[in-house]
Amino acid sequence: MAKGSLATVNGGGGEERKKNEAEVMAVAAVEAAHPYDFHVSGPRNFSSPNWKDLIRSSWRDPNYKRMVIACFIQAVYLLELDRQEKRNAENGLAPKWWKTFKYKLTQTLEDERDGSIYGAVFEWDRSAALSDLILMRPAGAPRAVLALRGTLLKSPTIRRDLEDDLRFLAWESLKGSVRYHGALQALNVMVENFGSRNVCIGGHSLGAGFALQVGKTLAKQGVFVECHLFNPPSVSLAMSIRNMGEKAGFLWRRIKSSLPSKAETSLDAKEKISVSCEKAFGTETKKWIPHLYVNNSDYICCYYNDTSGTAVATDVSTEKTKMVNGHGEAMAKLFVMCKGPQKFLEAHGLEQWWCDEVELQQALHNSKLINMQLRSLYAAPASGKL
Repeated sequence: MAKGSLATVNGGGGEERKKNEAEVMAVAAVEAAHPYDFHVSGPRNFSSPNWKDLIRSSWRDPNYKRMVIACFIQAVYLLELDRQEKRNAENGLAPKWWKTFKYKLTQTLEDERDGSIYGAVFEWDRSAALSDLILMRPAGAPRAVLALRGTLLKSPTIRRDLEDDLRFLAWESLKGSVRYHGALQALNVMVENFGSRNVCIGGHSLGAGFALQVGKTLAKQGVFVECHLFNPPSVSLAMSIRNMGEKAGFLWRRIKSSLPSKAETSLDAKEKISVSCEKAFGTETKKWIPHLYVNNSDYICCYYNDTSGTAVATDVSTEKTKMVNGHGEAMAKLFVMCKGPQKFLEAHGLEQWWCDEVELQQALHNSKLINMQLRSLYAAPASGKL
């Protein structure tokens, strides 16, 4: 009896010891996890694609689409970090950020100057989807996504990243960069393979600048690709100089208005031409509507929300409302973080755009900067639609 009791006690102690060891191992695994692991810093309340998406696709929800595109961009950041820290496909941090959504990596965009990865192409992974009984691509899910990262403050890539940052600051253009040409080439191939309606482009910070530039280039050719821009850069010396020129021009027009009638007649003719151009511009902007996501506490992108009229905010649970210009035509969709990070580094970060508690408003107003950015699309007539 005594031996049996002792055996029981020993057995119980062994089970308790194993339980404690398992708990210690679990805690150690969490502590050892990288802060950029998908299960650590990725979105929490999301639905992984499943057979139910055949009936009702999660991709039709604009919030879900925003979250996934942001995750793809985060994957590009991590692809470069994996490269720098010599992690492979098996132990890399990046793959989980696209595999979770049934996509696969088909191409990485590398900067020929330093070999760094600044972009990637992700395509719908039919094999992975079939393994979860998803027989077809859910409605609204793009066939391919081009994701472009922003500035990465790491020694192997910071020099080239800052070169492009300064390029935009000085000229408000990124067309001279090798990254612009690489992204444009990749996007052209995607459009050729899948059609413009099945392709999407997204970027964060500097990457959003490239995405906007590349998207505008295709739009001038009549090719309209869905575009998502997170914290796009809005501050440049070129813009400041242009604003100064506009103020000087406004002052000169005020002076000219007090001149004799002949001058007034000339001015009226010019104004009529201007109104005619405005109407033509308003008609064209219906065709390409980029999505901009900004945080007013981020001074790099907040000027996109600088109004020249009265701002009106609506819920973003639907995409029925669009930004309008003075003539009522759609220009862009501007989503403003109304309750989120206030400190600059967090306000400029990508993580806020897949956060569970994100609260966005879609601002409707006459944004001078957006109008300025999109007006350049239609300097020449569009042609060659796809």
